[in-house]
Amino acid sequence: MTGTTRARQRPEVRRAMIVDAARAVIVRQGVGATGLRDIASAADVSVGTVTYHFGSVAEILNEVVVLETERFYGAIVAAVDAEPDPVAALRMLVAPLFGDTEQVRQHWRIWSDYWTAVARRPEVAAEYAERIRVWEACLVRVVRRGTDSGVFTPAESPEVVALKLAAYSDGVATQIAQGVPALTNTVALRWMWTFLAHELGVPAARIGGTTPDPL
Repeated sequence: MTGTTRARQRPEVRRAMIVDAARAVIVRQGVGATGLRDIASAADVSVGTVTYHFGSVAEILNEVVVLETERFYGAIVAAVDAEPDPVAALRMLVAPLFGDTEQVRQHWRIWSDYWTAVARRPEVAAEYAERIRVWEACLVRVVRRGTDSGVFTPAESPEVVALKLAAYSDGVATQIAQGVPALTNTVALRWMWTFLAHELGVPAARIGGTTPDPL
């Protein structure tokens, strides 16, 4: 009965099952130790079924990252785009990156593995850039909104500020994942607010929400 059910599933459903299974394996053992057999076993399908839908583990990793981007950032980006206050929007966009939850830890494990993989194959990042850089694109919109309204006074373009913060947050999150002593999520967020204060001309305490906004 199980085999019959699987055989009747649409290709897009089967692909989604494989990607979900791959995410679980990658989170557990890392992409470097993940093979097609591991993914097939986790998805409860044959290796042939996996290779029918995907050409390699790298291709599956791309799809895992796209899925992770949609799940982790989708609701956050929608809420930020709907928030009229650019300072509050900035806080809403950055704070979830350093939440002390298993979801956040898994998110950064996946991202760390992904950037390691694309360092060997830069064309992969280019191919998927628009689909995975939604957080950075949202940050550009927030900085531009705050600049246009006079709340932010950046010395550089919104695109440059967003790229710098993306690089900074990726590096800090990787250090946290490696267990660097004394680097906690709370410390990391304080660093983010200090960085943004310098880049945008807004007090760090205001960006972090530790002082009331002026009337």
